[in-house]
Amino acid sequence: MTTTPAIPVERIVMSRISSVDFNNLGFGNYISDHMLVADYDNGKWHEPKILPFGELAMTPAILALHYGQSIFEGMKAFKNKNGEINIFRAQRHHQRLLRSLDRMCMPAISEEMFIQSLSALVATDASWVPDSEGSALYLRPVVFATESRLGVKISDEYKFVVLTSPVGPYFAKPVRVKVEETYVRAAEGGAGFAKCAGNYGGAFYPTQLAKQQGFDQVLWTDAHDHKYIDESGAMNVMFVLNGKLVTPKLTTSILDGVTRNSILTLADDMGMPKEERKISVAEIKEGFENGTLTEAFGVGTAAVVSTIAVINIGGKDYSLPADSNSSFQQRVKKKLHNIRMGTEPDVHNWNYRVPMK
Repeated sequence: MTTTPAIPVERIVMSRISSVDFNNLGFGNYISDHMLVADYDNGKWHEPKILPFGELAMTPAILALHYGQSIFEGMKAFKNKNGEINIFRAQRHHQRLLRSLDRMCMPAISEEMFIQSLSALVATDASWVPDSEGSALYLRPVVFATESRLGVKISDEYKFVVLTSPVGPYFAKPVRVKVEETYVRAAEGGAGFAKCAGNYGGAFYPTQLAKQQGFDQVLWTDAHDHKYIDESGAMNVMFVLNGKLVTPKLTTSILDGVTRNSILTLADDMGMPKEERKISVAEIKEGFENGTLTEAFGVGTAAVVSTIAVINIGGKDYSLPADSNSSFQQRVKKKLHNIRMGTEPDVHNWNYRVPMK
């Protein structure tokens, strides 16, 4: 049996951790001391290295800046009740990374390289993993084209970088969302299912308009008729309708969220009926009017489970009933948290324990 060589580490001279307010983290405000970097050229990935976080040398002609070959993942590491550090669902995130890379004509990264890179970086910056309620170490793997030329082509050179950031809750309070009836996040047949940088850049303008109107996010609808719900900004969306957990069925325009998948799996464990299907805006409106819509919430790595308090449909605000500890979203959020913290059995083997040196 061969042993994978350890990833070399160049340690920072002086840590920046003393500048971190761990009681007021926010989301993405701090970057940990180190980053992992690996390069691809001549048809192969080269050995990753862990370096002090800092600037990368590149020219303004790199293809990622001009033609958008850039994808990323978002995932979290948690410190459990025993002080062990676990990365949540590393394999599932790797599978989605591969789909994104394939869609953007970028070279695959092996599961071994991906997980070893994450693990080595988290172990290096273990002191940055927060342990307060609702906090975690956010992991941001990103891959982008680095070949320097202006011709429209698939790059032959890439860089794989992993950054980490101690974070608190993405949304600190229930959110207000607006059903989007003009702009489109993604169309079927496009790249909406991939975590491409451009998907997010294209969503900024309509989201900014919604925020100017007092909303936190938009609720994206289908590109063809704006009749069916897709997802909401930084998260997939779920509803409790007629006593069932209902969420839009995955298409090529909807991101296959890891938290979405986790909650659907836990719904089975908890005996909660579920449906993955098309959900029309008209059905949501009817659910408000007849009282059969009792919960709406966003789910995602950043958001985890985020209560939706108001949905604006056609210019009219519809309010959800006040959330409670007995609601499905709070019960499943607690179960997910307990699995991560090690206070409930990890029967699905979702936690990858980071070996510490």
